[in-house]
Amino acid sequence: MAIRNIMDYQKDDILRKKSKKVEIIDDRILSILNDMAETMYQADGAGLAAVQVGILKQLVVIDVGERLIKLINPKVVNSYGEQHETEGCLSIPGIYGTVKRPEQVEVSALNENGDSVLLKGRGLLARAFCHEIDHLNGILFIDKTITNSLYKSEVLTERN
Repeated sequence: MAIRNIMDYQKDDILRKKSKKVEIIDDRILSILNDMAETMYQADGAGLAAVQVGILKQLVVIDVGERLIKLINPKVVNSYGEQHETEGCLSIPGIYGTVKRPEQVEVSALNENGDSVLLKGRGLLARAFCHEIDHLNGILFIDKTITNSLYKSEVLTERN
C-alpha cells in the first residue's frame, strides 16, 4: 500500500473529467483501492474518489466512522428526503460550504469481489456517497453549494 498525492482543484483539471467504468477487477484495481483507503486515512478524510489521486476510474472509498466501504462503479439509484450540511473536500483544502443533499440514498455498486451490492446510507453516509459519486462525474461540492455559503477559515467568500 502507498500514500498517493491528492489532486488540488486549483491546479489539476483532471478533477473536472468524468471517470471511466471499471471493466475488470484485477490486482491493480484492488491495489488502487487499498492505496486510496490509506491516503484517505492519512489525510483524515471521510471519503476519496480515484480521480482525486489522478486516476479516472469509477472507484470510491468511504469511512464515516462505521467501517471502510470500497465501491466500484457506484451510482445512486434512489434518494429520499433532504439535508443541508457543511461539506469540505480533500481536493479543496480549507474551503467549506453548505450543500443540499438527500437525507437517505441507495447506492448500487460492485464490491472488491465483483459482486453487486446495494448499500443504504442516511445522514453523513448519504452525503459521503453523493459527494464521492459526484467526483466520478467531474462535479465538485463547490458547484452545488447554497449561494453565499462558501467560506475559508473565518472569512465568507461570495459565490455567484
